[in-house]
Amino acid sequence: MSCRRSLSGLLVALLLAPLAVSARPFTVLVYNVENLFDADGVAAYDDYQAPGYGQRQLDTKLRNIAEIIARLDAGRGPDVILFQEIEVDRTPDREPSASDQLLRALADRGLKGYSAVLGGDQTTERHEDGNLRAIQCVTFTRLPIRATRRHPTRLARNILEVTLDVDGAEVHVFNNHWKSGAGDPEMEKVRLDNAAVLRARIDEILRADPHADIILGGDFNSQYNQSRRYAATMPVTALNGVLRSQGNELAIRGAQRDLYNLWFELPEEQRGSDIFRDEWGTLMQMIVSRGLYDSRGVQYVDNSFAVLKVPGLNATPEGRPVRWTNEGAAGAGFSDHFPILARFTTTAEGRADRWIALKRPSESDESSARPLRAPRASLDLTTAVRASEVGTADRLRDGSFTGKPIVVDGRLAAGDRLAVEVLAETWDIWVPDPALRAELRRRWKAGEQIGFVGLLGRYKGRWQFVIEQKEWVSR
Repeated sequence: MSCRRSLSGLLVALLLAPLAVSARPFTVLVYNVENLFDADGVAAYDDYQAPGYGQRQLDTKLRNIAEIIARLDAGRGPDVILFQEIEVDRTPDREPSASDQLLRALADRGLKGYSAVLGGDQTTERHEDGNLRAIQCVTFTRLPIRATRRHPTRLARNILEVTLDVDGAEVHVFNNHWKSGAGDPEMEKVRLDNAAVLRARIDEILRADPHADIILGGDFNSQYNQSRRYAATMPVTALNGVLRSQGNELAIRGAQRDLYNLWFELPEEQRGSDIFRDEWGTLMQMIVSRGLYDSRGVQYVDNSFAVLKVPGLNATPEGRPVRWTNEGAAGAGFSDHFPILARFTTTAEGRADRWIALKRPSESDESSARPLRAPRASLDLTTAVRASEVGTADRLRDGSFTGKPIVVDGRLAAGDRLAVEVLAETWDIWVPDPALRAELRRRWKAGEQIGFVGLLGRYKGRWQFVIEQKEWVSR
């Protein structure tokens, strides 16, 4: 009898064992989609109003976003997506919002089962600078939602906190979009406040459970090594100083350095998700708490952090992001930021005192203070079109020449802006290199004839020629 009982008990244990030790893997994607706006014509940004932006542009952008997301998890897409720069809908009764249409576009691509949580910026209250919030953070999740909280920040978007249930384990996911201007010391003062809001909430969670599972993601408008990169002008930084993001993967086990920045998982020469003035930036961040390194609840999958760049899709042959443009018949491109991602799983051990094994742990958060140079886009200037030969300004703006080199001969317009008079209209001139921009301001005088090669584009509703190199200036 005792033998039958023991065999019966063993059978029950064997049947239950697979359920007890089964892991639940999931992927978290962080994606700044560079201003996803609906097509109702009510937009805070001029670039997303008629006639330059409409349903055809929106449909193109939705398809492109879905195509990138479908590249993950065997076409199924990640279970959690932290989006930034989705429009705050000011006309909720007129048509589906941008986030609603994105849900539909993902479903059309076979990416189904998501629920959307909005950042809650649909307030009529204005920022301290007098502006309404134009864009917000939005989190898509297939995992069950336990709770949501929204944390207002100074001069930036609400921080969106979503607490998820992963097969009984709890994970706190924070979606961020801090104040822009990573290299600007005045804007860093605003980000200090943004970071303080987030840090206060993390401290509250960790006081209740020092091994809580916490994932921080989003566009922090800060470099992963902000304190080193801008040491001369920023004595205290939001990301490294206030939030205490750091790169020593073993130190996370201690009491003081409880957040680890996943950029340190990659070799330094591979750390980049955006480009500004031909320098790689890491404005997109994914940061994890110590609880994701123990053997309880949710775990980070070691060395799974990656930048989602697909050559021929959202990456140029040189490896630069393919930015979105409204130009052409239906718009084109993706975003000025590459998405980033990391993988996680659950564990049934229930051991907060046991750490996961690491293959090559980062034991230092030292990094070069010098920015990593990005490859220049290759341009064949022999194909440049002379503006005077196009015929009319309308013809130059019809989308056929956007992003292409144009030979410009005209007169420098009067005013504070660098601008040129050509084809009977005034066009802005933008020079990304500050030294070259200052040189041209000194050299060129209003009314003088000037000549250069510039890439035709549009910024905040204004058409412009971009002079990327000194050699492009002929006189």
